[in-house]
This record gives sequence, C-alpha cells and structure tokens, in this order.
Amino acid sequence: MTLAIVGLGAIGGSFAMRLMKAGYDSIIGIDTDQDTVSYALEAGIIHTGSTSAKDLLSEADVIMLTLYPSQVPAFIEQHRHLFKKNVVLTDVTGIKTSIIRSVHAVLPPDADFVFAHPMRGSEKKGISGASVDKFEGANALITPTDRNKEENLQLIESLYRSAGFETLTRVTPEKHDEQIAYVSQLMHALSVSVVNSEQASEDTLLFAGNSFKELTRIADINVDLWSELFLYNRTALLESIDAFEQELNSLKKALRSWDEVEPDSSADLKAFLSRSRNQRREWY
Repeated sequence: MTLAIVGLGAIGGSFAMRLMKAGYDSIIGIDTDQDTVSYALEAGIIHTGSTSAKDLLSEADVIMLTLYPSQVPAFIEQHRHLFKKNVVLTDVTGIKTSIIRSVHAVLPPDADFVFAHPMRGSEKKGISGASVDKFEGANALITPTDRNKEENLQLIESLYRSAGFETLTRVTPEKHDEQIAYVSQLMHALSVSVVNSEQASEDTLLFAGNSFKELTRIADINVDLWSELFLYNRTALLESIDAFEQELNSLKKALRSWDEVEPDSSADLKAFLSRSRNQRREWY
C-alpha cells in the first residue's frame, strides 16, 4: 500500500515518522515548503516527496490530508483528476459536519473519504513539532458516513493503531462537533479570554503559579487554524459558551449571596464546588 501524506507539519510529520517506524513500505510526503520536503527525505521520515501533488499523488492508494479545514475540499476539487480509482482519503480536521458536506460535493464517485480526528494536537507549527511518539496512547475519533465502505473504515483504523493510537471510537459527525466544541474549542476560548483579560499586566507572572500556566498554555495558539475551527463549528461552540456562562453565573450568584454573619450562607457555593469535584473524580 502506498500512503501519501499531504502536509508535513507537526501532525503529518508525526504520522510519517511513526508509520515509517511501523514498517510502511511506501510513504509519500507532499508539502508546499521545499525545505520541509528536503528535511523529511534527509531524516528518513518519508520515502519520496515533492512540493507538487501532481508529481506523486496518482501513485497513492491512501491519501491523508493534514490540512486546514477550508483547504480539504479545495484540495480534492483541484486534484481529483489525479486520484487512483477507488482511492481512500482521510483527514485530521477538528470539525466534521460542515467539512463532510463540502467534501462530498466534490469527491469522485469511486473515492471513499473516511473522516477522522486524532485527539493529540500541537501548539507547534511545522515539521519541527513532529515526533515519533506523539500519538502514543492517544484517542482518535472516526466519523463514518453512509458513503463509507466497512473495509475502508477498518483500513484507516488500522493505520491509526499503527501510528500509536490506543482508543478508536466511531461517532456521528454531529456528536463529534457537539463534544469537541465543549472539550476542546471551549477550553481554547477560555484560555484566550483569560490571557486577553484587562486584568493582565506586566506584573502578572509575579503572582502566577502552575494553575495559571496550565490554563494559559493553549493560548499560544495557531491563529489561522483556530479561527477556522471556531467559525466552522460556531453553532456548537456558541452553545457551549452559553452553557458555560450559565455555570459561571451560578458561581457569581453564590458569591454575591454570601453573608459573613451567617455560616450556612456558603452552602450554595460549597454545593457548586462539590458538584465539580465529584464529576472530575468520576472522569479520572
């Protein structure tokens, strides 16, 4: 099987490294940056590579697109005349519903696109952020559609296992976008908002401990990518923000209702905190 990875950044490069180690005998790397392709070849991350998809894409049995969401349907439309018959494609994008709709509008009838999402991102851009063990023990989501063949779903799942993923879960595109809005996109929205707060100052780090450092780590964000992720999933993200605001308002209400001379007046706050503690302990 010949695998083509389009986009040799932190994610695409990590897939190439691990699948090379797993013994894949033909890995093609395609990237618009010549230095990236040259480095990948010299480091033994890929077998062959090019900055032009037309040079090698027609050899691929499987094509992995590690591109920004908006680039995926555009790439297919531009290069579909190069695809092998019955080619299998897959992606790594963090949104599904809108991208699936756009991809299906331009996908050749004989091609099968298995939509997937590796749950192990990176704040680092470029192949310098790639590592052979990036996906070790990670989770991945597969979002089947009615156009997928079971054998191709299993093919992509096998590829992910070879890359080090431990848990693979099949979910609907709608469930994917709803939950990713909560567990990922909302977290990034909170981190960015904390860093952008008017309370931040040149003295902030004098008072900051590990909790601040961990919360704000993901604010070191890939602006172009996350703008797309937020916008393409804006309906689900707005619902998550609304739900979070309701909980934050509950906390504000509990703080405002406290009476210093009434010991039991902190009951609402304690109940609020206890609910969070208990849920966290159930998760982990």
